[in-house]
Parts: sequence; structure tokens; C-alpha cells
Amino acid sequence: STQQTTPRGFQTNEYADAQLQEIVRKMRERATVYKEKLKDPVLSSPEGSPTSSPSKKKLPPPPKDEKKEEKKEEAEAKPEEDHYCDMLCCKFRKPPVKKYMTYLQLPDSIDSYTDRRYVAWLMLVTVAYNWNCWFIPLRFVFPYQTSSNTIYWLAIDIICDICYLCDLLVFQPRVQFLKGGDIIVNKVEMKKFYHSSMKFRLDVISVLPFEVLYFFFGFNPAFRVNRMLKHNTFFEFNDRLEAILDKAYIYRVIRTTGYLLFILHINACLYYWASDYEGLGSTRWVYDGQGNMYLRCYYWAVRTLITIGGLPEPQTLFEIVFQLLNFFLGVFVFSSLIGQMRDVIGAATAGQNYYRSCMDNTVSYMNTYSIPKVVQNRVRTWYEYTWDSQGMLDESELLEQMPTKMQLAIAIDVNFAIVNKVDLFKASTFTGECSSVGCDTQMIYDMLLRLKSIVYLPGDFVCKKGEIGREMYIIKQGEVQVLGGPDGTKVLVTLRAGAVFGEISLLAAGGGNRRTANVVAHGFANLFILDKKTLNEILVHYPDSEKLLMKKAKVLLKEKGKPAPGPPVQQPRGLAGLFGQKQETPKLFKAMLGGKGKAGLARLLQLKRERDIQVMPQKIEQILSRAKERNEKNKSKEKTSKQKSCRKENEAEAEKPEQEEKKPLEPAASSAPPAQKEEPNADTKPKPPAVMHRGTTNESLIISMSPSPTAGEGEILKVEAKEKKRK
Repeated sequence: STQQTTPRGFQTNEYADAQLQEIVRKMRERATVYKEKLKDPVLSSPEGSPTSSPSKKKLPPPPKDEKKEEKKEEAEAKPEEDHYCDMLCCKFRKPPVKKYMTYLQLPDSIDSYTDRRYVAWLMLVTVAYNWNCWFIPLRFVFPYQTSSNTIYWLAIDIICDICYLCDLLVFQPRVQFLKGGDIIVNKVEMKKFYHSSMKFRLDVISVLPFEVLYFFFGFNPAFRVNRMLKHNTFFEFNDRLEAILDKAYIYRVIRTTGYLLFILHINACLYYWASDYEGLGSTRWVYDGQGNMYLRCYYWAVRTLITIGGLPEPQTLFEIVFQLLNFFLGVFVFSSLIGQMRDVIGAATAGQNYYRSCMDNTVSYMNTYSIPKVVQNRVRTWYEYTWDSQGMLDESELLEQMPTKMQLAIAIDVNFAIVNKVDLFKASTFTGECSSVGCDTQMIYDMLLRLKSIVYLPGDFVCKKGEIGREMYIIKQGEVQVLGGPDGTKVLVTLRAGAVFGEISLLAAGGGNRRTANVVAHGFANLFILDKKTLNEILVHYPDSEKLLMKKAKVLLKEKGKPAPGPPVQQPRGLAGLFGQKQETPKLFKAMLGGKGKAGLARLLQLKRERDIQVMPQKIEQILSRAKERNEKNKSKEKTSKQKSCRKENEAEAEKPEQEEKKPLEPAASSAPPAQKEEPNADTKPKPPAVMHRGTTNESLIISMSPSPTAGEGEILKVEAKEKKRK
């Protein structure tokens, strides 16, 4: 076969090659990580690496836990499958009764501010209260309750009484209350607090069974008037409902309108009672008994309370007094209701009025200083979009009224998910480490309170190319485009809600880095901004987080500085993959070659000659200056040595007093000649070097250094110029 005929040689296995290359890659990554740790000590984790023995011991338990969890899930899933009922050839899922019971089970204590079930119960009691308030006067005055329908009225009354009793015995004794700033949840304490309140006394009076008098005086609804004393529950329901509604002013308007209708209802009942007292149809002022009695009386009550006029004149004294009281009451009630309605509507439109006043003041200011119409239109657009998008001009004004803890809670719910997307503030993991290191959570919370929201109009520059980056931007809503290209109009990338840019500039050293591209708002864009000054003020209190952020900034800068990955390069097979790929030829060297083969090499040599010719005069000047320095040093050394020898000879001559006076002069005379030789050298100043003209020439320079024939004169510099021989 072919495998037997093939000569023995080096054979490779693709699987083994892939494994070896993967091992080499991991070892290189590990080596780079340890190099970075040696360079920057902050990268090393302060936590010790976990030992291997406990991890091996803990490996077996997870399957057991998983089995237990699977059994629990199966047990929970089984009852859900069984709760089905067949009806008309269809299956309907019926939730188990236990879930209803657990949901409907009353807690030991009720929080009246947050428990929605308590609000629902108050609504039921309020419906019963309104039934009594509206129909007790109606049944007492108008002949609507007869012997044929009494049973229905009694059934509804009993249902309302049951609601009153349940509220008295079950719900109200479980309501929590505050005592000295503490929330009391003890059953005994809650019962004592409720029983000692005025609300309990009124509730007890409202459920007293005066209906027993029915057996003596007949079915008269007047014996149920005490049911109207449960007004505290009605007002409590209004407060709790307004607290949970998004647009509470709508309910306030409806409630105020209900007050007006109820007062008109009471007035209509009083008018029918007065007409019945005077006699139906006895005078022109009373009700004549024709048509729908309730609607006719209600119409008269509306015209009287609103003081429209056009009513028949009262005839008797009773009618005159009744009409006067009705007019006075109508003026008072109508004016108070109108004022209350004005307050409700004014509170509902307070923000809109503030927005209009701010916009009007800004427009008048721009008109005073003759601002161009283009700028005025952009300002109006900003006002309109800001108000439509967030319902207010500045969100910080609303949050400033709250305590810091509440501001932080709102900021976490609104902004934490957005800030958590920033790579700079995420937990970072490194190869070879088992633990992840993240920023201090409290530092991130402090940063959330400092974020500023700014709205950019379509076409506004968020940042421009070349300017110093001092802010980080987080897109809350809208889109921005990164522009580049030769003319700066090419759209490189479009960033949408949740994207972050400019985070590296917060920690860049040297006053910030420059922007590399223009960022323009594409449509309306709402951005969060965190500037560098604010971050530095926060990091003063968190030094560990500052070190960690600096480290992360370095890593992100390295990652962003890497070139974009090109097409995959086929890796060499065999052992050649262990040594890595050959580095690419530098671009500068390629540009200098300018071609291939002899032409490129000739061009390189020509450039080298021209460079040498230009640099040669500078080299000659440097050599001459160095030679002069050496000569001066040698002369100074010889001078000092001669002075020392002269001093020694003078000392020796002074010790011989027998010798003549001329002998001491000999060393001075002998020392004079070298002094005379040195004087002209000291007096003469070095001439400035001649100006050497640069250019191309056919001569070559030969520079040499040789010792001087006379002792003590140092070395001699020779410069010779020889003309090149032409071939």
C-alpha cells in the first residue's frame, strides 16, 4: 500500500499540533500576565489562591443537590398538571385552592401604606358607606321603598352591615401604627391602640342595631342614620388611593364632583320633603307631583344652589324661610366647591404652568437682545422636547427635596443598570486567578448621585475631534453617530441607548486624551455625563478603587490601541508552530527600499551617501572641538607639573644659606621660558571655525591624529582633501 511505500520521515498529527499550539498560546498569555504583575504591583490579587484539596472533596455533592432540586421541581410540577377540568371538549387550567388561600390569608399585621389588599378592602367598605349616604335619605323622603321591594333593600343593608362588622373586628385591629418612631406590630398593642381611638367609638356607634325598632315602628330607613358615621374609613380610602395612583389629580376632580352631586342630592330630598309637608301641588312653589319626582326635584335643587334664577316665588312663610336658607347654603357650598376645584386643577397643571412661564421668560430675553431666529427656534425645540420626554425641565429639583437615602434608592433603580454596562466599572478577571476584583459598591453609588442628564438636539456635537476629553457619556435615550473619514462626514458607527463612550478619558494621565472623532446627536439624544473633576472628588475617599480604576484604564487603553483583527493566518504545522510567526518587515524600511531587487538597494545606498555628505561638516566641527579641548587639557597638566617642580627646587635652595643670592634666581629664570611660551597661547583666542558650505563634491577627506615631535605640545590633527579618480 501507499503507507508502506512511503519513506520514513517526520510525520505530524493534526490533533497533536492543535493541542501543542493551544498549550503554547496559554503559556504565552500566562507569561504576559505575570510580566504585567511584575511591572505593576496593583495587578497582583491580595487574596490567596484556593488550595486544590477542598475543591476535590466538594466535587461529589453537587450531583446529589441537583437530584434533590430536580425532585422538588417534579413535585411542584405534578400538582400543576392535575388541576384541569374538562368542559365542552376543552381543557381549562384551574389553579389550586391552596394558592388562593395563601394569598387571601390575612397577615398578623397590616401596613396601611403599602398593602394593596388593605386598600381594596377599604374600597369595599367605602362602597357600603356611599350606599348608606345616598339611599338612606332617598328612601326616607321619596316613596321608593314599598312593601313589595322591602326584602331587596333589607338584603343590601345586611351586606353593608357585614362589611362594617368585618372592618371593626378583623381589619382595623391589625393595622400597624407608629409610636415614638417605631412601627408597632404586636397584636395586643395594635388592639389597644385601636380601641382607645375615636375611630373605634364611631365605628361601634355606626354598627349599633337600631333596626330592632323596625318591629315597633315599621321599616323606616331613618333608623339606619348611624351608618353614616363611618366617614373616617371613607377619607382614609381617599388618602391611600391618591398615594398609589399615577395621576391622583384625576381622582381628586372626580371626588370633588361627587361632593357637589351629593349636596345637590340632599337638597333635592329636602325640597321633596318640604313639598310633601306643604302639600304636593298646593302652591306654585312646591312640587306638583307630575313626571319623575326625583329628576324634577333634582333639577330644582341645581337651579337653586347655582343661583340660576327663574324659579316660582315662594308663597308661605315656610317656603320663604326655606328658600332663603337654600340660597345662603347654595352660595357658600358652590363657592367652596368652585375654589376646591380650582385648587385641584391648579395643582394638576402646576408643572405645565412653570414650563410655560420659563419658556415665556426665555423668549422675551432673546427678543430683548435680538437673538437670531435660528437660535430661538432651537431653544424652543429644546424646551418642548425636554418637557414632553421627562415631564419636567430639571429632574434634580424634584430629588433635592428628598433625603439622601431616598435619592440613592431612586438613582440605583434608574441608573445602576446603565452604569453597570461600563467596562471601566465592571468586575475584572485575569487569567490564572480564581477571584474577580471589582470596584467598591459604595463608590459606584456615590457616582450615581453625581450623574447629570443633558438633552442634545439633532445635529448637536457631543464632542469634537481634537478637543481634550474630560467627560464620560452614557446614552440614556436616543442615538449618536461617530463621524470620521477625510472630510469628517463618514458615519463610522451608530451608538444607541445603553452605549458608553469617553470612559477612558476620565482616568487618562497628562490632563486627558484628545478625541479622535466627532460625535453628533442623530435625532434627540438624552445623555448622562460624568466629568473628571467629580470622579476625582469621589475617588479621594476610595483609594483602593482609584488604583483599580487606573489599572483597568491601562488595560482598556491597551485593548483599544490594538489593531483590528485581520483575516485568519494559517498556522505552520509541526514543531515550527512552537516558535511563533516571523515578524513583519517594518513599514519604514519598505518605504525606503521603494521597490524590489537591485533598484531598491541602489536607491538605499544613494540615500546613505547623500546623508553622509550632509552630516560630514558637522562631524569635522565636532572632531576639531574635541582636539582643541584635549590640547588645552594637556597644556594645563604640564603647567601644573612644572610649577610643582619649581616649588620643590626653591625649597631646596632656601635651605643652603652659603650659596649666592643669584642662585635662587636660576630656577625662576629657568621657569620663565615656559611661562613665556604659555602667555601667547593664553592671550590668543581661538578663531571661530570657518563657515563650511554644504554640497556635493568629488573630493574626499582624510582625518588623522599624530603625536607632536616637540615634547609637551600634545597631538597634531591633520585633515587632507584628495580628489577622487574618475574611472
